[in-house]
Formats: sequence, structure tokens, C-alpha cells
Amino acid sequence: MTSARTANLRSPLIRLLCAWICRTCGGRRPKSKRSLLLLCAACILYGIFIVSQIVNVLPQKPTQKVTATEQPRNFLEPNTFFVENSQPDGGAVNNSPTLQPNVVYITLRSKRSKPANIRGTVKPKKRRKSASLRQNELGHSIFQGIHKMENKIWEGNQKRGTPTYKSRDPNLTIVGDARGGTNKHQSNIRIYSDSAPPWFSPDDIRAMRFLADSRIQTITQVPTSHAHLILFEKPSKKNPTSCQGMCGLVKRPLDMSEVFAFHLDRILGLNRSLPAVSRKFEFAQDVLPCPVILWDSSLSSTDNITQSSVKLKWGTYQKNLPHKCWLNGKAPKADLGCPDVHHHEWSKMALFDFLLQVYTRLDKNCCGFRPRKEDTCVQQGLHLKCDDPHNIDLMHIVQRKHDPRHLVFIKNKGYFDRSEDNLNFKLLEGIKEFPESAVSVLRSQKLREKLLQSFFLDNVFWESQRGRQGIEKLIDVIERRAKILLTYINAHGIKVIPMND
Repeated sequence: MTSARTANLRSPLIRLLCAWICRTCGGRRPKSKRSLLLLCAACILYGIFIVSQIVNVLPQKPTQKVTATEQPRNFLEPNTFFVENSQPDGGAVNNSPTLQPNVVYITLRSKRSKPANIRGTVKPKKRRKSASLRQNELGHSIFQGIHKMENKIWEGNQKRGTPTYKSRDPNLTIVGDARGGTNKHQSNIRIYSDSAPPWFSPDDIRAMRFLADSRIQTITQVPTSHAHLILFEKPSKKNPTSCQGMCGLVKRPLDMSEVFAFHLDRILGLNRSLPAVSRKFEFAQDVLPCPVILWDSSLSSTDNITQSSVKLKWGTYQKNLPHKCWLNGKAPKADLGCPDVHHHEWSKMALFDFLLQVYTRLDKNCCGFRPRKEDTCVQQGLHLKCDDPHNIDLMHIVQRKHDPRHLVFIKNKGYFDRSEDNLNFKLLEGIKEFPESAVSVLRSQKLREKLLQSFFLDNVFWESQRGRQGIEKLIDVIERRAKILLTYINAHGIKVIPMND
């Protein structure tokens, strides 16, 4: 109302002013100096009036804080991340649309959520090569660097008179003074507190330090499909090709999930997998960090088909589960056909394999889920042989020679890109009990904290996953599967009992 009245008053004044100017300027020139001054003053006032009108038309900055109801239209777009700089933790994500001071607004395009993957395990899209070809490239790249270093070390040792052993076997290379890229004064296993996490034994820490930092003295190739190299710490002069002390098995970068499996195994209290760390070799150029696993010479011998020391088929395995073989130290009847493995070992293995979705042990033909083209069962055509699952062999069922009652989990390659609607529940079939130690960790809501604390010890693995951000994505997958497993336990009435056998 006020603005309308002001406009009505201004309009006649403007007309009168314009008429007076026209009447004054009607002559050729003003009659006196007084008239000339009045004309200039009128022009100045008219100019000020025009400028004030233009300023009122231009937009002005708001002097007050904009609330959610007064928010300008189309100012905030969907998928806008609000990062609060004033928070003590350095920034937190806020989904509120209210504008706040000290806030950085970043608008991103909507992206389809992708499943987590361990870095180094995903093959590049541009390179479409078979798994065997990638294995050969890895072995060739590492051995190529070793051969170059071997010649230099051999010449240097000959001048100094240092004995260096060379094998006549073309697949064997023994290096006398080669390090795997570690600093003498800094270990890749970092422990900043007074002691290591309680789930690691002193033997575990000793093995991890050896695998990550030890001097490489002997290197040989293993004639298997998945293992490439063995690192020997102290070869014997009589038989340099045998592992007399601690040895490490180098595997492909695609098997990096075995390092994750080792830490998860110790945190859950299962203690069935072999120590594993990540290690980068400077003498092998353009090679990603590789998992190095402790070589255990006490493992029982396995056959080439199933790579197991216990030969079992799926049907026999399911029939033996209700018998609870060797439970409470009681020897089973001979007609039951029980293996030497204790009954509780199958429950531990099923829980471990489900969290990591390791299908190669109990379901090598991928009968319990929808496999992809990259899976071994599809590449070998095994997924087409699920009509008679009772005759499918179990794989990688391994014991120790001096301890046949307990299993050793080998080939623990897990898969983090399996969606929740495609999990392999066939791994849990026939299992009626689960270990209390493992289930209590899953229920305690401290699995994430323990995994982060555990992975921080392995510096190479931590950096290979781009630090905490990459590792948290992997932990997210395990936590979601843990919730599904706990729901499965409650729905099926599965018992949770101590398993200290």
C-alpha cells in the first residue's frame, strides 16, 4: 500500500517538473543566470531520481538466514552432500536441506551403488585375458626381476667369496641377498601400543613379521595352478630346495582377500587359517602388492583333483553331519563312515565361508547361487552339473599330519561383490550348531572396530585398499552378511554352543 501511494504522488510531480523544464528550455537560451542554475539543479534531481529507481529494481542480498520454508526455488538439487566444517571430527555428512553457515555444498550426479571389491582383485575392463594368462604374467614378471637381480648378486658374492647356491632346476632360482622392498629400521607390521591385539598369538605376530620383512634368500616355483612362488628364509646347504625354517607362499594379487580372511578368522576366534600379509616386491616392476601366506609343511598331502587330504562328496558329508562324529571324544562306529575330522570343524568352516562367500570348498559347482562369467565354475562349465549334487566332491578339505581332528582353511579367496539377494545359503545346509566365540563377536557390534584395529597392523594391505575409506567398504559387506546370518540362526533355531575341541 505504501509503495502504491508513493508512486501516485510521484507521477504528478514528475509531469510538472517536465513541463517546467520544457517551458524554460523553450527559448533558445535562458534569460538569466538564475534560470540556468535552476535548470541544472532540476536535471541533477531528475538524474538522482532515475538512479534510485534503477537501484530498487536490482536484487539485494538477504540480510537474514534463509530457512527451509523461505528457501529459493531450485537452489538445492537432489544428491547434494552437506559437509559441516565446524564439527570437531573434520566434517560429517548431513542430509538436511537447511542452509547453514560454514558449510560446503557439493552437488553430485546420482550414481548406482557398486559393490565393494578388494583392490587388486578386479581385473581391468580393457584387458580381457584368461586367469591362467594373468597367472603366467605375474610369475614371469616376478621371475624376470629376480633373474636380473640374481646375476648381480652372484657376481658380487663371487668377488667377496660368499657362498651362493644355484639349482640346476630351471624352475628354481636361489637368491643370496635380496630384500623384498622393506626398510631395515621400519617394519611393514606396525604395532604402536604395548602389545598386539589379543586375537593374535605371539606365533602369529612372529609369522607376520617374517612374511612382511624377512630377507628373501631362496625362491622357487610351485607346480600348482594357484601358487607361484615360495620364499625360503634359510635354505639347507645339503638340500636347498626344501624349507627347513619358515617359508612364505606368494600368490596372485587377485587373491588379496586371503589377507582379509586371516584377520577375520583370528577375530572370530576360529584360528583355522594360515597367517597372511600383503607384500610389495621392488625387484618385480609393475606388479601390485601380493598376498604372502605362511607355508606349513605339517599339512597332510593332498591329491591333484580335490586338493584335499579328506575325500568327501556332498552326499556323504550331509549324511555324516547328524552323526556328530568324534563329539566329546567318542570314537564313531565303523559302519558310519565318519572321517577323522571333528564334528565342530564343519560348523566353523560353514560360518567362515558364508561371511566371505567362499564357495570353492562346499559348492565348487556354484549350485547354491547365481554365478557370473568370471567365476571358476562358469569358466570350467561346472555350473551345468548341478543335477546330482550328491556326487560333487568337496574341495580344499585339509588337515595336519599330527592333528587330523582339526581342519586348516586354505584357499580362502572371498567375494565381496555378492549382493544380499544372491548369497550362497547352501554353505549352511545341514549345520545345526555354531561356535559361541564367533557368534558373540557378530552380536557385540564391535566387529568393525576390531577389524580396523587388526588391518592397521598390515601397512601394505592398509595402503593397497586406500586406507580406512576402502577398508570400511569391505567391512560394510561383512557386517550386512553377519546380520543376515544372525537372522538365519534365529529363524532356524540353530544352537550357539562353546566349541573348544
